[in-house]
This record gives sequence, C-alpha cells and structure tokens, in this order.
Amino acid sequence: MKPLKKNKRSIIIFAVVAIILLILYLAANRYLIEHVEIDQVNPNVSNNSADNNTASNTDSDPDSNRSEVIKDDWNYQSDDLTISIQKVTTGSGDNTVTYYVADIQVLAATQIMSAFANNQYGRNIIEDTSDIAIENGAIFAVNGDYYGFRDDGIEIRKGVIYRDEPARIGLAFYKNGSIKIYDETQTSAQKLLDEGVWNTLSFGPVLLEDSQIPTNLATLEVDTNFGNHSIQGNQPRTGIGIIGKNHFVIVVVDGRSKGYSKGVTLPEYAEIFKNLGCTDAYNLDGGGSSTMYFLDRVVNNPLGKNKERGVSDILYIAE
Repeated sequence: MKPLKKNKRSIIIFAVVAIILLILYLAANRYLIEHVEIDQVNPNVSNNSADNNTASNTDSDPDSNRSEVIKDDWNYQSDDLTISIQKVTTGSGDNTVTYYVADIQVLAATQIMSAFANNQYGRNIIEDTSDIAIENGAIFAVNGDYYGFRDDGIEIRKGVIYRDEPARIGLAFYKNGSIKIYDETQTSAQKLLDEGVWNTLSFGPVLLEDSQIPTNLATLEVDTNFGNHSIQGNQPRTGIGIIGKNHFVIVVVDGRSKGYSKGVTLPEYAEIFKNLGCTDAYNLDGGGSSTMYFLDRVVNNPLGKNKERGVSDILYIAE
C-alpha cells in the first residue's frame, strides 16, 4: 500500500506544480508577453477599422513655408506652434511638490498626435516616452493612457479606429480644436469619427468639466480589476486640460520622492488645472509613467530617480 500512497502524493505535487505554472503563464501572458496586433503602424493608411478619409497634417513640401523658430530649454515658437514650459515648486521638506506646466497653442488640432511604442499596436508593447518621441520627431511629448495594459476602451488615434470596446469616461480631441469628455458606453468609435474626432484617450478620471471639479474625485476609482493600482493618494500624475480652441495645458507632477516631490491627490491635481484657467481636464496614466519630454530631453524627474518607465503610447507635437 505504501507505493500507492507515494504515487498519490506525487500526482498531487505534480498537479499543484502544474497549476502554479499555468497561473504564472497566464499572468505573464496577460501582463508581460507582447501581443502585436498591428505591426509597423502607419496612421495614414487604413486597417480593418480605419477611416479611409483620415486627415494628414503633412504638407507635400514641409520646408517650403517653414517660419523662423525661436526656442530655448523652456520655450518653442513658430508660426503654427507655441510651447511654454514652467517648473513649479510648492511646499517644503516632506511636503514639497514639484510639477511642470506646458502651455501649448497650435494652429491646427491635428498637431496633437499620438504614437505607439515600437510603432506597433497591441498589448504589453512598451518603450520609454523619450524613445517614442525621438522616433517620431517630436518637439514635445508626454506619456498617454497606456492603452496596452487594457483590452477595453475606445481608442482612436490620428483619425484611425484601433479599439471599440466602450468601458469608461473617455476624452475626445476634435479636428476643430476642441475636446469633449464623454461616456464611451453611450456612443461608438465610428460615430465619434463621423463627428470629427481625431484622437481619443481612455483612462481618467475627469478632473474638470465645465470648470467644475467632480464632487466624488477624492474617492473615485476608474478601474478596480486585478493589476490596476489605486489612483488615490499623493501620486505622480499626467493630465491634459483645455483653455480654449487649440489652446491646451499639460501638467506632469513628480512624486514618491521625499524632499523633491511627494505627488498630489486628485482634488489637488484638479485645482492646478482650474487655477491655470482650464474649463475641462482629464487624468492620464501616472505613477512611474509620468514623463514630459521637450527638445531632446526629459524635463521632469520620474519618481526622483531620473529613470523612465516604459509605456505603450505617447501624446506628442511635431512641426
């Protein structure tokens, strides 16, 4: 009978090990292993769900009417683009907060662009914000909504539909220079495209709407499924707001670094946008992802370590 007990014990051990290995594989497959759905993304060429009338902001001869550019480490100005970045520090000691405000005015809303890590669309494909920016000739860039961590949301980039799985409150950029906070579950990607949407972001929460801060911002959670971290507390943050047509503000807050920047809560973050004169503002991916790039350098100090974390996508501006 003893050999039978040993065999039974071996079978149980084998089954437990097999289950653990399966769980580890499923976790790695969900959060680590790259899944490329579209290789070598070209946003001006249609894929299965693309709009054949996608707008392009590329002139046939981009150098023919190029204006003189005036720039320094914190400013950039041309006939069709103005970017001004300001570093702000408040508080002292462990209560110090450091953040960077980019005031952006563009001639055409299509100058607000998006790019994917490695120029590929899919899940778990990541690259540093600065590397994606350099590859796309960006003057300015910040991390996006980390679409590759999720499999839902409405994702339209440069007039092309990549995902149409309504799930949360999103942000839409229109070709007329405005933005709109909207409920993804009440529309569709194609309807948004038909209305003139150029880009969408699916993260949140809403920080400002019609100049009002949501009353539940201090307790709100956007996604509570496995793998998502709480967005509450003092955190590094990236977000975008609008002052008027073609006039945007992007704020990147550093955090989790004592004596340099502790980060901010969502209500505090919303107040920053409101005080800057924004009417609407929206929270993007934050934490270690929060990165601002300008003229060949990372402006902020991610987590106080000067080390970027790979992301799946960026928002950027190029001439």
